[in-house]
Order: sequence, then structure tokens, then C-alpha cells
Amino acid sequence: MAFVSMKELLEDAKREQYAIGQFNINGLQWTKAILQAAEEEQSPVIAAASDRLIDYLGGFKTVAAMVNALMEELSITVPVVLHLDHGSSVERCKQAIDAGFSSVMIDGSHSPIDQNIAMTKEVADYAKLHGVSVEAEVGTVGGMEDGLVGGVKYADLHECQRLVEETNIDALAAALGSVHGKYQGEPKLGFKEMEEIAKTTNIPLVLHGASGIPADQIVRTIQLGHAKININTECMVAWAEKTRVMFEENPDLYEPRAYMTPGIDAVKETVKSKMREFGSAGKAARQQVS
Repeated sequence: MAFVSMKELLEDAKREQYAIGQFNINGLQWTKAILQAAEEEQSPVIAAASDRLIDYLGGFKTVAAMVNALMEELSITVPVVLHLDHGSSVERCKQAIDAGFSSVMIDGSHSPIDQNIAMTKEVADYAKLHGVSVEAEVGTVGGMEDGLVGGVKYADLHECQRLVEETNIDALAAALGSVHGKYQGEPKLGFKEMEEIAKTTNIPLVLHGASGIPADQIVRTIQLGHAKININTECMVAWAEKTRVMFEENPDLYEPRAYMTPGIDAVKETVKSKMREFGSAGKAARQQVS
């Protein structure tokens, strides 16, 4: 089964008011856990490689080949999107598309809006030729993002409207109070701004920095147009906690598989729980792609 674009998946999710989870790839076993969780929950899934980890993972072609081979070996039947998260440049996005990624995010959010639009349009035009979906961002998500620490900058409604209308993207990440990494205290999301942006752009929204946001707030973001929700920190914390215990309790153990398996199992269970929370569990059948 080939990778699929996000476009139709997110349009269906937005219409039916559920969200599809994006879960970040941090290695082969991690990817296996994500795919198995999706198959067991019968949920469409977005497996994402962050641009800052592409070289660590072996390059664009290696990532695409790894995920594709795992899908074949595991007999995965649910729709799988292979997505580039926080693409740092037009060229990097094009490399991902050429390597077989079915979706890319061009992150021009740290640039002035005119430059953001120009970058995004170039990526979108190239992606459309290859049947690849495109996500872009306005405003900045706080916390640790691709190695950079920054504060929250709310997305501007007019800039969101311009970006969508002038680039023909498929999904919009509008920064509205979420942060990457662990939250300090209760998240404070801009639901009023969220509603305005959703109505004005009429495009599936993407929630970055969703790890740690309470379930009731997640439900509200979905009701207000979010069809893609990104999770990474919760999976990493679950893995780290289990792996740390294995090292502490088994000082004489040296086999990597023994050390790693409990942590990877924790990742899988975290992914499954998020799919149920987002409402995507059981939705694969309506989105099967032959």
C-alpha cells in the first residue's frame, strides 16, 4: 500500500469532526510502533519526520524506504501519510517530495508574511505536480521547536487568509497558544481567534504542540476546525520513563532489544490512546485507498 496525501483525509476528518494524529518518527522501532498502533486501532495515521532529524535518520530516501518496507512487512492496510514536519527550506521540501514523501510542511513562520507566502507557494506548486499535500504555518508555537527556543506569537487572521488564498495549501497550522515540549501549568489556547481563522480560511487546521493539552480542550479544537493534531513529546516521555526504569532495575543487562522493548511498547500504547481521544480510531475503512 502506497503512502497517501493528507488532503482528502483531513477534509473528511474536518467534515466529520475528528482529527488524525501526527506522530513523529524517532527510529525504526518507533516507526513500527506507530504503524502497528494504527493498524490495531484501524485509524489513518500521519507518520512524520522532523526536518532537523532527517540526517540523523539517514536522509530522506532512507526514511521513505524504511517506512515503506515496514508497511509491507507488517501488512499495514490503513491509510498512511509520510509527512515532513517543519521543513526548513523550499529545497528541503522538494527533496522530501522527490524521495517519496506524500506530504510536506514548509515552515516559513519565522519570516515576514510576504516571504512566508513566496516560500509556501513555491513548495505548493511543486507538490501539486506530484500529488503531495502541503501544510504551512502562521505565527509561532512556543517552547522548543526544531532546536530553537521561542515564545508564542499568535497567528494574525489577515495573514492566515492571505497565505491560504495565495498558495493553495491543504492545511494551516495557525499558532494560537500551544507550545512544543512540556507545558508549565495549564495551556491557554486562543479559542476565539481559532474560530475566526477556521471560518475565514475554511481549511483544515493543524494543532502543533498538542502533547499535554487536556482532553476537553482537544475536543474543542477539533470542533473548531482542527483535523490534524501533532503528538511527539508524550510519546518521548512515555518511552524515556520506561527505558529509564529498565536501566535502573537491570544494571547487568546489555542487550538493546531487552532495554528498548518496554519503552517502544509504551509509545505504541500512547499512540493508540491518542487515536481514540482524537476520534480517528475505526475511521480507516472510510478512507481506504487501493
